[in-house]
Amino acid sequence: MTEETVMLQIQDTLVSLDLAERFFCCDLDACKGVCCIEGDAGAPVTEAEAEKLKELVPVVERFMLPEAIDRIKEAGVAYVDEEGDLVTQLIGGRNCVFATRGDDGEGICLCAIDKAHREKLCSFRKPSSCHLYPVRLTEYPTFTAVNYHRWDICRPAEKLGREKGIRLYQFLKEPLTERFGKEWYDELVLACEMYLEENS
Repeated sequence: MTEETVMLQIQDTLVSLDLAERFFCCDLDACKGVCCIEGDAGAPVTEAEAEKLKELVPVVERFMLPEAIDRIKEAGVAYVDEEGDLVTQLIGGRNCVFATRGDDGEGICLCAIDKAHREKLCSFRKPSSCHLYPVRLTEYPTFTAVNYHRWDICRPAEKLGREKGIRLYQFLKEPLTERFGKEWYDELVLACEMYLEENS
């Protein structure tokens, strides 16, 4: 069995060893949040999330760019990309419509939905795929694959994580627990710790 095929089995999921091996801690000062404005497709969303986003537009539009609001009026909050996935709408084929700039003058890209959530204007924080990033989920008939999406723009996050001693599975404790439950996350922690001890 090659290294690429080795995974951690946690309940009905197969988890990439990257979650145990890789260090990670978002460094917005370095990356400026460009994961919201780079790439060739929007953020993956479920049908239910797309409906929720549609409902939230009147709440979050105060934080959105004018062209983003126009784009949603024209084409909706989500579309099906070339791979057949439902994703958030883009501006100019690039920026997520919910991406906006902060008021700190540093040019950091923020999520309008997350900003509204932090200001207690809505209970919905952001789509699961955004909350879990840089982990991506792939659903199969009998299991879910949990993989690390490696991207050059996240190198500062890997560096900061290494400096702080934060592993990817630790950094994503909240969204992983929210998505899979506390029992699942506790099993993941145990599996990661055992793997790291055995391979130290």
